[in-house]
Order: sequence, then C-alpha cells, then structure tokens
Amino acid sequence: GVGKKLFAEQIHLHSNRRDKPLIRVNCAALPEHLLESELFGHVKGAFTDARSDRLGRFELADGGTLFLDEIGDIPVNLQAKLLRVIQHKVFEKVGSSEPTRVDVRILAATNKNLEDAIEAGEFRKDLYYRLNVLPFYVPSLRDRPEDIPALADFFLRKINSETKKQIHGISSSAMEAMLSYQWPGNVRELENVIERSVVMCNDKYIQKDDLILTSVPVSDEDQYSEKPLKEATTLFKRHFIRSVLEQHKWKQTDAAQALGIQRTYLSRLIKELDIRR
Repeated sequence: GVGKKLFAEQIHLHSNRRDKPLIRVNCAALPEHLLESELFGHVKGAFTDARSDRLGRFELADGGTLFLDEIGDIPVNLQAKLLRVIQHKVFEKVGSSEPTRVDVRILAATNKNLEDAIEAGEFRKDLYYRLNVLPFYVPSLRDRPEDIPALADFFLRKINSETKKQIHGISSSAMEAMLSYQWPGNVRELENVIERSVVMCNDKYIQKDDLILTSVPVSDEDQYSEKPLKEATTLFKRHFIRSVLEQHKWKQTDAAQALGIQRTYLSRLIKELDIRR
C-alpha cells in the first residue's frame, strides 16, 4: 500500500535493464507448492495438473527484473532454492533435474521486519544478507506528504491516458485537502481517489468537491468522542502501538521491549488490530 510496486517500476525503468521485462510475484498470495511452480516453472507430469511444460517467473524475467513482493512470506523450504538461484543464477524446474540458467536482477519488498523473522526462525539469515544489498525504507504516505503532489500528478496522467477525459490538473483547494488527509490506505487509496475524482470532475481541474475521502482529519481528542469504550480502546491501542512501531522503524523486538511485552504477543496484537505500514 505504501507504493512498493511503483518504486520497483521506477527502479526498473531507470536501469540498463529497462528494455527487458519487469515481472512481479506476490509471495504471500500462493501456497508453497504453487509458489514454487510460479517462480521456477514445471515440466509436464511434475504433478497432477501439470499437463504441459510451463515457464516460471524467473525465466520470464530473464535479462530483466524480478520483483518479489512480500518476500517475508516465502516459505522456509523455498528460501534455500531462492538463495541458490540468486548466488549461482541456476535452478531446476519442478519435476526436472535439468539446470536452467537465468540472468535476473532481484528487487524484493516486505511489510515484515526480517530481522525479527530471522530470530523467530522464519527467514534464513544468509538469504537476508544476499537480498539486503541496497535497502530502502518506504514510510507510510501520511509520513511523506511532500510526495503527494507528484504521485497525484502521476496517477492523473496515467488515468487521463486510459480514459477519454483530459483533466488538466488539481486545484489548490483539492491539493490542500489531500495534504491534510491521513491516507490510511496509503498510495493505493490515493490512486483510487484520483480515479474517482476524474470520473466526478466536470471541470478542467479536479476540485475539492470532486474528492471522495473516506474520513477527515481529526484531533486526538475528537477521534475517541462518542465511541463505545471497547471501540475507543481498540482505536487507541492501534494508534499507540503503531506509533511505537514507527519510532523503532518497525523492528518488533525493539518495539516490544519499549512496550514492555513479549515480541510474540506484539505480533499477535499487530494481526488482531490490523496494524499495517
């Protein structure tokens, strides 16, 4: 939601591999047996539904860039195979012992703290160091409001090219409203807001009234008013834990220590309260 895909696209487009494919895989979207086939491909008869040979994402990205989104969710059993292809540029398809060579540049992204995952035995340390060559931390959109005008303009030009409407820009009042909004849905929400605004707009410029924002900025006191105790408590917990996580750059071990709780309990709270970057 913070714009990882957009970052990956721009890195690829400004590299010497820009004329080759950029292939994306969401490592959290598939179970282990399907993810292995998705990444490395398979040969006919490798498993019940393998009725023909199939190229994997590594082969499709040969010469270009492979973007591994949510790398922190890749199963431990697949991490060794991924490490091998990164180190030696060779792998075997599912159901085959024949080596396949590829030349792929890897971009990886995650919402998880991989150092905590290593401590928990959920992520290989050697794979982490192979991937962690040039790290970027992408904050939530609300923590980088200076990016909003450029991103809004980018999405506006993109949507203009996909529709018959030609909106010239965004009015100052609309931009001011977007800059004061908290963007709980991050960059994805911004793109959706711009798309809806283009549909609603009857002018050459998007106006404040064209914006459909799901909530409005509120003070710390107002956001808890007129709410049942249980709901207000949950809201406070979510905001408070998130602020501590952000202070510690989303390192769950450090945040848990600051909160005076176990890291495993913090992980459970993050899931229960749906706390996201």
